[in-house]
Amino acid sequence: MKLDPFVAQIIVVANFNHFTTSDVRLAYLALKNDPSLESSTIRRKIYAELLKLVKKGWLKKLVSNKKGFTRFNKTDAFDVNAITILAQFDVTNSSEKQGDKQVKLLGKLNHYKAELLLNIGESEAYKELYSEFPELVDELQPQYNKARDNNTRILGKIRAIEGLLNQDETLEKI
Repeated sequence: MKLDPFVAQIIVVANFNHFTTSDVRLAYLALKNDPSLESSTIRRKIYAELLKLVKKGWLKKLVSNKKGFTRFNKTDAFDVNAITILAQFDVTNSSEKQGDKQVKLLGKLNHYKAELLLNIGESEAYKELYSEFPELVDELQPQYNKARDNNTRILGKIRAIEGLLNQDETLEKI
């Protein structure tokens, strides 16, 4: 059985229980952050994923008599580790089948952006230290220069990946 990694990521959260398909859909759309996704299509996909887990006995489906709302509860058999493994299996297979380089590129892009923010903070700290302790200029200047060079190198990587992603988007539109 395969399981969508985003659905798995949402439902394995410890306090996430007694939920609707719409609850999962909202979290899914927030995680994916893709404006091209259609809400109704995603809802159907998520419902199918949740039914797989009901068949496994990991979720229990409860239908309200009043308005017909369907809620899902985790059962005692709910296995976080197994669900995580199923989701990883799905990612591996979809990447191999589709050659999904975009997911990998977005992961790298997010990593480099986080690294850039860290280095910017380091550069700012050296500036503050220099202002506070001007007598340490000889010790601080080489470290500041190194941090600034790292910023430039990482920014170059970010631009390269963004350029590649933009190129892929342009090719898909043709």
